[in-house]
Amino acid sequence: MTQTTVDTNANICVHLQRAAHTMPTELAVAVQQAKNGTFAYQEIDFNRLHQQSDTIAKGLLQYGISRGKKAVLMVTPSIEFFSLTFGLFKAGIIPILVDPGMGIKNLKQCFAESQPDVFIGIPKAHVARRILGWGKGSVEQVINVGGTRLQRWLTNATQLETIIQIGSRNTQIFDMATPDKDDMAAILFTSGSTGTPKGVVYSHGMFQAQINALKHDYGITPGERDLATFPLFSLFGPALGMASIVPDMDASKPITANPANLFAAIEQYQCSNMFVNPALLERLGQAGEQTQHKLNSVQRVISAGAPATISAIKRFSQMLNPNVQVLNSYGATESLPISMIGSQALFNTSDLTDQGKGICVGKPISSVDISIIAITDNPIEDWDNVTPLPANQIGEIVVKGPMVSQAYYRRLKATEHAKINDNYVYRHRMGDVGYLDDDGQLWMCGRKGHIVDAKRGKQKLKRYFTIPCERVFNTHPQVKRSAIVGVEVAGDTVPVVCIELNKEVVCSNSKALYQALTALAEQYPHTQGINRFLIHPDFPVDVRHNAKIFREKLAVWAQRKWRE
Repeated sequence: MTQTTVDTNANICVHLQRAAHTMPTELAVAVQQAKNGTFAYQEIDFNRLHQQSDTIAKGLLQYGISRGKKAVLMVTPSIEFFSLTFGLFKAGIIPILVDPGMGIKNLKQCFAESQPDVFIGIPKAHVARRILGWGKGSVEQVINVGGTRLQRWLTNATQLETIIQIGSRNTQIFDMATPDKDDMAAILFTSGSTGTPKGVVYSHGMFQAQINALKHDYGITPGERDLATFPLFSLFGPALGMASIVPDMDASKPITANPANLFAAIEQYQCSNMFVNPALLERLGQAGEQTQHKLNSVQRVISAGAPATISAIKRFSQMLNPNVQVLNSYGATESLPISMIGSQALFNTSDLTDQGKGICVGKPISSVDISIIAITDNPIEDWDNVTPLPANQIGEIVVKGPMVSQAYYRRLKATEHAKINDNYVYRHRMGDVGYLDDDGQLWMCGRKGHIVDAKRGKQKLKRYFTIPCERVFNTHPQVKRSAIVGVEVAGDTVPVVCIELNKEVVCSNSKALYQALTALAEQYPHTQGINRFLIHPDFPVDVRHNAKIFREKLAVWAQRKWRE
């Protein structure tokens, strides 16, 4: 078989091809199946994964799906998920990846925007497609993956087995697509947890840059084994020569995961790496604390998706060996990873965070440039017209690097508002606010859209940033979490802090609590003037993260509550 070098081919599958040649019989993927406390595993090595994805790529092309077509992929983490995804990349077919947890309304909008030519999914996804009209008017071919005979019949789709049979008949060596680094590789939709989901155009160069970051900045090496709890990250495993161990869990709702399943998978394969979002980190840490569980094989933990609390990281770290750190990564679907900080360094910043200095998310990784600009909702056309803010001044976070996306798919206005042209390479406006300190470390202060401006009529009085304000109130033992919102009172906009109580601490007197929080607010310049509080029984949060509060819903509730 003729190998294609990375220099002439930006296809992510070049890395899988190399692994198939250098470590053919090594484990590439293992998928856990848990039932009544017993565990079974499906396994595939690098050579079989490479050959299987080759066969699928040939089958897809011969079935009539040409290079450049777009294909929705709604398949649960499985051997088929890996084979299909790499098969699509090899064939030059563009996968569209969405998070099923974003909700029916958002899913329909994603498919209407992306206009897929092909729909590949499990039976449940196909039934939903037919009932809800997903991809109606654009989808030409449908392929079903798995399910019972009845479920397959309900999908009215060609079976994946048929595609594999078609590909198997062609015994010629398959030449994978050879895209340029700037060619579109995939469309990944944002989660929708902080706004309307948008399709992010991923180039082949972006994927390559992410692989390079995982190698050089995170130190991942071939032969490692990763507990893969997030489908997209799990794909990087085989591309890095690292086995992806997929636990039995709902990846769209990590907070519902059974810790016993994950602990069993780690033990079975002696995983050296873990990728967990903050909600899962919290859940596993609580379970580990109760059972005194230890993760002796784990050498590295990567956390991303939202800022994890220091208390959650400390609790989780009790399961790790003394020198093993939780690497907290900052970024977004449009640009990940951007910066990183180890848990030991993060612990050293905890006092500053509690005083309202923001959350330290570390220094930029290699090849990434981070700047802070003045806060504005207006589009910015050219970077030459921008003067970055000095150190320690809060503004909007703007990033540039090879893993930074250059556009949203068919969202011209969103692209105009989020991108800034810098000599034909676009910087991305993160939509987050923060600052760089004197040492070049980035501190996060919340979402730009969640800033609360106190006003008397139309006159602005003071600006409040979410994280610096809320972290001060979160230090009170009766407070589980807080959220600052703006409420209209007699024509003025006033800051109101919603409080969710810590159920482990009894609050017998809400008036006394409000007085204590008001006194706490007066201790810091950035929280002074906050003296209105409301107790909410249970914050509305995104179940996928459990750290992302639906502040818009909370603001509506607070406005209604204040008028009562």
